[in-house]
Amino acid sequence: MLFRFVRLLLTLVLTAAMPALVLAQVDIPLLGETAQPAAPAQQAAPPQAAPNGTAQPGQPSTQAAPAAPQATPEQTLPSDGLITEQQKALKALVAKTDGFAKQIDDNQDDDGALVDIRTQLEELSRQALDTATVFRPRLTEINARLEQLGAPPAQGQPAEPDIVATERKALTTEKAEINAVVAGAQTLSVRIATMGDKISTLRGELFRKTLTKRYALNDLLSTKLAVDANAEFSNLYSAVSSWFSFVLKFKYQAALVATLMALAAALVLHIVVRRIFGRIFEPDPTVEEPTYLSRLSAAFWSTLLPTFGLGVFLTLAYFFYDYYAVLRGDIGLFLRSIIGVVLIVFCVYRLTNAALSPNVPNWRLIPVESGPARWLVALSTAMAVVLGVNGFLAVVNEQMGSPLSLTVGRSFVATVIVGLILIMMGLVRPFRTKSGEWRPWPAWLRFLAYALGTITIVAALLGYIGFANFLAGQIVVTSTLLITAYIGFLSARAIGAEGGFAETSVGRWIAGRTSLEEGTLDQLGLATSIALNLLIVVVFLPMLLLMWGFQFADIQAWAYRIAMGVTVGSVTISLFGILTGVIVFILGYFLTRWFQSWLDDSVMARGKVDTGVRNSIRLVVGYAGVALAAVVGVSSAGINLSNLALIAGGLSLGLGFGLQNVVSNFVSGLILLAERPFKVGDWIVAGDVSGTVKKISVRATEIETFQRQSVILPNSNLINSAVGNWTHRNKLGRVEIKVGVAYGSDVRRVHEVLLEIARGHQLVLKNPEPFVQFVNFGTNALEFEIRVFLADILNGGSVQNDIRFAIMDAFGAEGIEIPSAPRQQMPHADKEPWPIDDDKTEALHAEEQAAKEEEERSQPRGRRRARRPDPS
Repeated sequence: MLFRFVRLLLTLVLTAAMPALVLAQVDIPLLGETAQPAAPAQQAAPPQAAPNGTAQPGQPSTQAAPAAPQATPEQTLPSDGLITEQQKALKALVAKTDGFAKQIDDNQDDDGALVDIRTQLEELSRQALDTATVFRPRLTEINARLEQLGAPPAQGQPAEPDIVATERKALTTEKAEINAVVAGAQTLSVRIATMGDKISTLRGELFRKTLTKRYALNDLLSTKLAVDANAEFSNLYSAVSSWFSFVLKFKYQAALVATLMALAAALVLHIVVRRIFGRIFEPDPTVEEPTYLSRLSAAFWSTLLPTFGLGVFLTLAYFFYDYYAVLRGDIGLFLRSIIGVVLIVFCVYRLTNAALSPNVPNWRLIPVESGPARWLVALSTAMAVVLGVNGFLAVVNEQMGSPLSLTVGRSFVATVIVGLILIMMGLVRPFRTKSGEWRPWPAWLRFLAYALGTITIVAALLGYIGFANFLAGQIVVTSTLLITAYIGFLSARAIGAEGGFAETSVGRWIAGRTSLEEGTLDQLGLATSIALNLLIVVVFLPMLLLMWGFQFADIQAWAYRIAMGVTVGSVTISLFGILTGVIVFILGYFLTRWFQSWLDDSVMARGKVDTGVRNSIRLVVGYAGVALAAVVGVSSAGINLSNLALIAGGLSLGLGFGLQNVVSNFVSGLILLAERPFKVGDWIVAGDVSGTVKKISVRATEIETFQRQSVILPNSNLINSAVGNWTHRNKLGRVEIKVGVAYGSDVRRVHEVLLEIARGHQLVLKNPEPFVQFVNFGTNALEFEIRVFLADILNGGSVQNDIRFAIMDAFGAEGIEIPSAPRQQMPHADKEPWPIDDDKTEALHAEEQAAKEEEERSQPRGRRRARRPDPS
């Protein structure tokens, strides 16, 4: 099983490395159908030019009506040799198919042979497709030329020239011959598909027959069984001892070199795995309360990584022994079987130890007691050993041609032992209550173990050895694989949860050595979770399929079909094509970003290009590069871009109505990037918004106001409305400062003072020179305005502030008054002032209350009524 799995992985890698043109599935043109040009497997020889240099058939005509061509009839059949060659190839394929049909009838009881036949039939089907697709370019040329020649004249119309009629006849004949070859390839492909269906039916019947076949145990399990077993053991011992003697005499040095190389590879592998993954698959006994994620990760990796490492070591050892010709045919087969047994037993042992942790209770996934945990580990390992030995003996029996009694007896004993072990596992009481009493498994799990063990034993006792053997194998191997995969899925889900990756040892190591934020670590954990899920599917799914009776060739064929693509109607979905498209797009995206950075930092920065121009060029290059990467990625994925034109046509109506604002903003963004009415860093005024341009994209423009507020304006607003740009071509600008003086002031002196102040500021330009204007006779003041020009208008605020301070100082020194409008005085009523001393107020209030109480006590009380005399 291990070698099949390793071979499967290598096949997947080699399949993924194939060029896209080889993996792309090509549609076969129907009879007489005009095909699209495609890259053929074989290219027909191009037509030779005529001696007079005239055009050949297949070139476009420059006249409205078909004129008499200048090519000779002999030049209209350039593919005669190709047709003959493909006809011969098709006949050879038909002969091979006939031979495989006979092999199917002869090997109806051999599952492995049927799988090999089907694999070869699929290769024949691909060759038949290649035979048909090689004519696609020539069919395209023929159809194009026939369209140029036009339809033949109808009855009663003038006959066409003989040379045209001859060419038409030759083209029609050639097209019919090509269509005959294509039809033969299609017929062969259909026949091969039918044979594949027949093989699938035969394999299904063979599998059902194996499970339902009943053996008479009275005849098979007799005294002869011990004799056959003794003879079998003697033959095995003789074969192994003879090989060992041969190695010692003739292959000692080669065996020693192979052993040393295998040990060296094992040592290197052990050091590398321990150094890189030691913290992952080794539970730390010093941790008192490990998290659930840590326990899951330790259980999964402590099973997968050591098993994989052992498998690599054993595979390398077998490779070196085989490479140095140390192994004999039968010994190599036995060694491969032993390697599979060792891996199965080791995997079961590691999994049960990881889940039950008899020696490290804190890392235990299942809360059982330590004593029962050790029993469960021992029983599970014993069950794996029994099945492993049974599988190895099955290989020995098949290789040595053992009698049926020995094969049935071996399987009978193994299945009965497995059934008894299952019942014993159900009888274990793994839990203990607070009072110290032992408690059994939950009822459903306990009765499931009883049922599986009983069914296995009863099936074996009734003679259904095949079914019992199959059930026992699935109980051990399939359960191990499913439990390991389930633990892996739980670990991946916990890692992908929010904050989960940061709790792992790898996450803590990355966080301690980098400055990544929590959000970045969560994204890295999500990517790790997805990768782990894919790894689990790729590793465990083929192994499960192999265990359930599928052959390696089945999995290889499925992988090839997935890589090539599954055709649904006229659409071909190819996993390899999709991955290729994604990889190409990612490469194009990063290449675009690198080119943007290089162009901005190394070219435009050294050339002292304006910042706004650099930003516009960088944006245009970025959008163009991403668009080109998307187009190339889609093409690499095998998606026909002509189909996207139909989709774009169907969406045009929706774009015209529902997305017209988006399209308008997009086009406006392109116009802004092309015309550049403003650029990044400019100070613009758009309606009520005034600020600095921070970013220009294809949909909107970001403006930062002087209050540090970011305003996102749609580009269509900036195109359709007036926009003021203070720094369009340069930063030169003018600012004004208004000031008023009282009536009666010396206006000429005021003019001189203001002009001196303007000229004295260091940021005010001398040319154009500053100017002071007497602008108006105001209601309360004589109004002046200072107008100065600055090299950078962005400094206008500070210049105005400096000039106003200078005006106040100069007017104070000159005695010039700056009037102000009188303010109206609003009368207000005098109110009792609020007491300042709260303690004093409280004391006065207490005195007033005491005086009131004293006054009430001093007032005389009312007289009582005199009692009436007693009548008695």
